[in-house]
Amino acid sequence: MRSGFFAPTDPTAAVGGMNFDVIINNTDIAFTAVSPSGFPADGLPEVAFVGKSNVGKSSLINAMLGRKRLARTSRQPGKTRTINFFHVEKRLYFVDLPGYGYAKVSKSETQKWGAMVEGYLKNRPQLKRIFLLLDIRHEPGANDLMLYEWFKHYGLPFTVIATKSDKISRAQLPKHVAAMRRVLGCDEPPIPFSSETNQNRDTLWTIIMDNCGIDML
Repeated sequence: MRSGFFAPTDPTAAVGGMNFDVIINNTDIAFTAVSPSGFPADGLPEVAFVGKSNVGKSSLINAMLGRKRLARTSRQPGKTRTINFFHVEKRLYFVDLPGYGYAKVSKSETQKWGAMVEGYLKNRPQLKRIFLLLDIRHEPGANDLMLYEWFKHYGLPFTVIATKSDKISRAQLPKHVAAMRRVLGCDEPPIPFSSETNQNRDTLWTIIMDNCGIDML
């Protein structure tokens, strides 16, 4: 199992850089929880996705699972306050964590989010990998940096994903990846991802299979 970061040799590689495709036939939302009592109890490996509201998390999950509307975007960003578990081929779970950093969410709501998500991330042995999603068009903000440092402090296995890579030109991609890497201070570059073109979908599936000890091919 790889620890720390994993990235392709060329993080700006075009779609299908690893030349394989994971086809998902069976997936659904199996559990919606606000506390550990509602989490799955079958012991299957889990990978979690976390990021700001409107970072493209639902779109990424749908692209990874080959679906269009399985993971739904809330009409009121920042209002989703549950942890959602998607059962994937009865072999693992994709875990959709609530978005953070939305300005209209109250301080008390933010504290509730923090306690719920922190409890899941710190105390879930089934959790094999966390994907921290950041919008490639913007430098990481204070909340992004705080979460990044929190993951490092607790030694949690995570990978930084730069979403919405199709929104900038290919020529500008290395510049934006380098800027994000510089602000975070990470050893490896973030991995660009596009839910529109599936750029680096195979790379993310490689990370998932490697960390969960499963073969989806």
